[in-house]
Amino acid sequence: MTRSGAVSEGRMTDLARAAARAEFALWSGQLEYSIAEEAAIDAADLSPLAKQARIAMIAMEIGTSTGLSEGQVRRRLSIARDVRERAPQTWLAFRKGRIDAARVTVISDGMDKLKRDESVMRLDQRVVAYAETHTTAELRQWVRRFVARVEADLVKERAEDERAKRAVHVEHVDDGMAWLNIYTTSLVAAAVDKRLNREAKAFGADDERTAQQRRADLAAAWLTTNEAGEAAIGADVAVTISADALAGVNDDPIVAADGSWTGPAGWIKDLAGSNTLWHRIITDAAGKTLDHTYLGRFAPEVVTKAIAFRDGVCQAPGCTRPSAECDIDHRVPHPAGLTSGRNLWPLCRRHHQLKGHEVLHWMLPSGRVVPAERVAHSPPIADASHAEHELATFLVD
Repeated sequence: MTRSGAVSEGRMTDLARAAARAEFALWSGQLEYSIAEEAAIDAADLSPLAKQARIAMIAMEIGTSTGLSEGQVRRRLSIARDVRERAPQTWLAFRKGRIDAARVTVISDGMDKLKRDESVMRLDQRVVAYAETHTTAELRQWVRRFVARVEADLVKERAEDERAKRAVHVEHVDDGMAWLNIYTTSLVAAAVDKRLNREAKAFGADDERTAQQRRADLAAAWLTTNEAGEAAIGADVAVTISADALAGVNDDPIVAADGSWTGPAGWIKDLAGSNTLWHRIITDAAGKTLDHTYLGRFAPEVVTKAIAFRDGVCQAPGCTRPSAECDIDHRVPHPAGLTSGRNLWPLCRRHHQLKGHEVLHWMLPSGRVVPAERVAHSPPIADASHAEHELATFLVD
């Protein structure tokens, strides 16, 4: 039953077919334009390099006029050319509006999987009838089953071809979030899925996170730390934050060095407690760099070397152990103390352990005894004559 004023079911079908025909007109027109331009360039008196450069510009020209990226245009042209040449019945159905561009794309992806021309012909002969009466998701599953059945003897070959394409992609999206996509074998993915489910349930009812939030946090932890919970990555990631935002004056976001993503300024505090080697770059209103600090616990090699050259030996008074043989220690323990040049110094393993057990103290020239890390809070020495915070000797409780 159709309500008064409502569009009838038949009318909606007509509108959908009209939209599909419009898509065909656009795809076909872009393909014809590309073919004509390529022919003109090929016929021109140009060097092979110049021809290649001009042909590469065709996708950019089409994209500029239609609001598409060059990658989107190239994929569309490749699909249109392949379907028109190898699947004429599918192309005809597209022209008549019986199937739309989304379904044509699914069919084209199936054609790419097939190794034999006769298999492509069989797909073209059978797929249209199913495609025009089923959803895109249903069509995708049908094509997947068809490929596996019609070339069953090539299942292993196709699987090996796909396994060779395994990869990891990161796609930054809105609101400081990103998708981490891993293309791997179904066996590996199934094992990962089972492990995530098992580990996520182990947190118990007291954990307020949802199951999916726990899964996401577990996967991130596994990828950024080793079994000991230590940083297990060698990449440096830089974020820029304004001095005003860091001071809480405004809500300016943190921004990736390449501008590919942003996030709330408050998240910088979370990063400071992680083992990831992040860089924090503080800028003023004019964009000038005011400070550069590593937010991870473990200093990168370049900082370690700089500190070793700066201090030369273990910084416990009287110790002459070379810096290169020392640990790089936070004066103020991490994460309260930042991984920055001011808060890092070399301590030999013995003095580092003593400080870590809070039994190592400094005796200042005034005779006052303070914890070893207290000196990190002292202001810069302006005049050595009243530098009470200079180190003089050390005491062990």
